[in-house]
Amino acid sequence: MTVVALGNTEWSELPGVLRPALEQTVTMTAASFLLSVAIGIPLALVLVVTAVDGIRPNRFVNAPVGWIVNVGRSMPFIILLVALIPVTRLLVGTAIGVRGALVPLTIGGAAYFARLAEAALREVPRAVLDVADAAGASIGQTVRKVLLPEALPGLCSAATVLAIGTLAFSAMAGAVGAGGLGDLAVSYGYQRFDDTVMVGTVVLLIVLVQIIQFAGDLAVRYASSRR
Repeated sequence: MTVVALGNTEWSELPGVLRPALEQTVTMTAASFLLSVAIGIPLALVLVVTAVDGIRPNRFVNAPVGWIVNVGRSMPFIILLVALIPVTRLLVGTAIGVRGALVPLTIGGAAYFARLAEAALREVPRAVLDVADAAGASIGQTVRKVLLPEALPGLCSAATVLAIGTLAFSAMAGAVGAGGLGDLAVSYGYQRFDDTVMVGTVVLLIVLVQIIQFAGDLAVRYASSRR
């Protein structure tokens, strides 16, 4: 990334400095968020359906899936980022830059979201599921037409938490070469003592979090009104 000046950047130059980093951060956050949700929801459904008190209890499925999710969720992100470097290189051809950050962001995010989504799915009253089962609905029908619609507000809330967490993790990934606002803040705001860049980066991250939270709150309210 090319920065126009060393030391304190002029305020008039700040938009040009922040724009490339912002684009990288948004790309990392959006792509890994979508992939994490796409992977996390099926994992959560498996955990809920096969639990001891689930629709179709199966400890031989539930235990291994739960163990995998716990491993991905328990590792600090910075360690996960380093540990997955060989896997990341194998999958995307590089361990640095935006592409290099997507693999650890997705794996960590999917495990994190799976547990959040599992909690939201467990909030659905068992009586509602029993009615669907008594009506002869298949597992797929129960999941699609009862479980997911009833849990949608909680899932939207969980997705909001995931999106904000992914944004924070993308900044951390940037600190080790993934680019984005985290890389800009460390390389220029901290190492080059550029207070202007540091302040601009912090303000921009706060704005992004507020936007995500606002959008998430709207989604929760909309989903609640549709129930």
